[in-house]
Amino acid sequence: MKTLGLIGGTSWVSTIDYYRFINQGVNDKLGGVNAAQLLLHSFNYADIAKNHAANDWAKTTQMVVDAGIGLKSSGAEAILLCANTLHLIAEEVEAKIGLPIIHVATATAQVIKKEGLKKVALLGTKFTMENTFFTDKLTEAGIESIIPNDTERAFIHQTLMDELGKGILLPETKAEYLKIINRFVQEGAEGVILGCTEIPLLIKPGDTDVILFDTTQIHSAAAVEFALG
Repeated sequence: MKTLGLIGGTSWVSTIDYYRFINQGVNDKLGGVNAAQLLLHSFNYADIAKNHAANDWAKTTQMVVDAGIGLKSSGAEAILLCANTLHLIAEEVEAKIGLPIIHVATATAQVIKKEGLKKVALLGTKFTMENTFFTDKLTEAGIESIIPNDTERAFIHQTLMDELGKGILLPETKAEYLKIINRFVQEGAEGVILGCTEIPLLIKPGDTDVILFDTTQIHSAAAVEFALG
């Protein structure tokens, strides 16, 4: 079994799910009392959020690289960035650390392609929705992506920062997310990517008839496949 290095704390709420899903995935395949071999570097998210507010991605990149090098020196054989947003810098980080990064968008695109879908909506932080690091992977797989409008993007980002990232799950926020999802369905979306690790804490498969792609679970499953491959 390969040792995985997790870079989390962005936020700690969803990093817990990564730890749980990966260990459960390994145990499902190996049985007994088997669990994953994991190393974790967990950030104080306030430091990352400060960089985001200043649009200082260079500082975030250096922090993530330093964390990854530390994990590598401790025996990690691959890196998992436990947040969709951090994949904005995944290629640069991968090159500087010298270990493979298991990319959340690549893994998600593969799952969507297997489902045979051609058009999906993407929800996430403003960095995920407004940059192309995620949608480029979808395009490469022949999948069309659509994103929320300006007002919806502002709402989603604000609730991720002020509510979901703190474990605050409000019914009125959930209702608004479902309203956005239903609009996408009317516009032809065959599925919706929950492209921020906190969104699945709020939106569940039973909440809507459209296929939901939980990137936390998809990313964790890809990590299990790597670890046991």
